[in-house]
Amino acid sequence: MQSMEEYSVTCVQESSGMVSHWVVLVLCCLGQLCADQSMKPQLAAPQLAINNPTLTTIALEKPFCTFDSSLHPNKSYAIYLYVMKSSASTTSSVVTDSNSKPLDSTFQQTLGGNLGPYKAASFDVPNCASPPKLADAGDINKVSDVLKQYLFRVGDDGTCLYDPNFLDVCNPPLSPDTTYRFKYVLVDNTEGIMKDQTLWSDPIKTREAKLPMKIDIWPGRRSGSMIVITSILSVSVFLLLAGLLASVFSALVESEDPSAETKGTSGTTQQSELRPQQSSE
Repeated sequence: MQSMEEYSVTCVQESSGMVSHWVVLVLCCLGQLCADQSMKPQLAAPQLAINNPTLTTIALEKPFCTFDSSLHPNKSYAIYLYVMKSSASTTSSVVTDSNSKPLDSTFQQTLGGNLGPYKAASFDVPNCASPPKLADAGDINKVSDVLKQYLFRVGDDGTCLYDPNFLDVCNPPLSPDTTYRFKYVLVDNTEGIMKDQTLWSDPIKTREAKLPMKIDIWPGRRSGSMIVITSILSVSVFLLLAGLLASVFSALVESEDPSAETKGTSGTTQQSELRPQQSSE
């Protein structure tokens, strides 16, 4: 049977473990950056990337604190982002050669990710020790820099495919209504080899382009303010048309009146001319 002292130690250990677990959860909920235990690229938080994904782009969180255990002092590293369509064969999902050198496959070579992964980006390893302040996202002068440090938007370059002088990594628009998967790779710039990598992300689908005849215009799906504005505009158009018709009708009536007066005047003149002739007879 467990002694009272052993029981107390066990309770303290369990309590300590529970407290540390909740501390980690609280820090994450307060916006502190935590390493993703699943080691997969994730969609950016909706608070930082509205309407994500779009028809041709997908915003991902950068891999903060993901590769810290693989980093060594006095060495230079970079993060490569690979993209492939979910329909591509899993056998062609390798992103390195036999010497652990990362592939430089392009969008064109893989037919936009149909034949396998292509490199869509290369950027510095995010600084987990001093990340940008989330509070700065509310500052209009700092929000652009904060989002650039936190997020990467796949498919954000609409010109690189058609620019013959473009020499950087091309990140062309994605296809609408298409499912993609993503992988981050840590590369040692000195040796030019892969040091670590994430798993392939879960499938993420771009939005579908809606045909005009499929757009829902039923008022029940509209907000109250939209209905009020629509009603006001409808009444205004009706009053404008009514005023226009009234003006046209009034103009027509006025154009007929002078002819009637002319006829009345000529009739009176003829009668006055006939009377002297009758009196003379």
